[in-house]
Amino acid sequence: MAELDVNSVLSEVKSQMQKAIEHFEFELSKIRAGKASPLILDGVNADAYGAMTPINQLANITTPDGRTISIQPWDGSLLQPIERAILMANIGLTPQNDGKIIRLNIPPLTEERRKELVKQTKNEAEDCRVSLRTARRDANEKIKKMQKDGLPEDTAKDGETSVQNILNDYSAKVDKHIEVKEKEIMTV
Repeated sequence: MAELDVNSVLSEVKSQMQKAIEHFEFELSKIRAGKASPLILDGVNADAYGAMTPINQLANITTPDGRTISIQPWDGSLLQPIERAILMANIGLTPQNDGKIIRLNIPPLTEERRKELVKQTKNEAEDCRVSLRTARRDANEKIKKMQKDGLPEDTAKDGETSVQNILNDYSAKVDKHIEVKEKEIMTV
């Protein structure tokens, strides 16, 4: 019975840590490394037919080359609202509207900007690590509470060791993601 409770805490902490890693990966995907990616426009909503709608639901978004994002609305009347939404989103790109398609040109990154992006990546990593440590703390508190309620001390210690090992595994994943993203950002 006690083993079952500790195992449920361990599976719960794994689930929480996996969610933290997935969120971290999503945040990293939004940090542009000088390459055109439709993900840059995730979270940008345009006023379409009186409702705020994600741009990717209003237009075909493609990357014809590594430095350009092309946005072709399915309804031509949405060109202006989409252009306005991109400007308002403050993503650091100026849309070029030719009457049919909106193009976003991704400028090459300066050395200074690359360093800022690396710093931003490390901040996202630290946020993820905080989430991981919070999950560890919550799991350890549950195990300590179970110990007060009669869980054998050996089982509690084994549970806390397992929680720490899980944290170490997920921290290594964060480090790996940082390494890959940093290399991607710093590659000219």
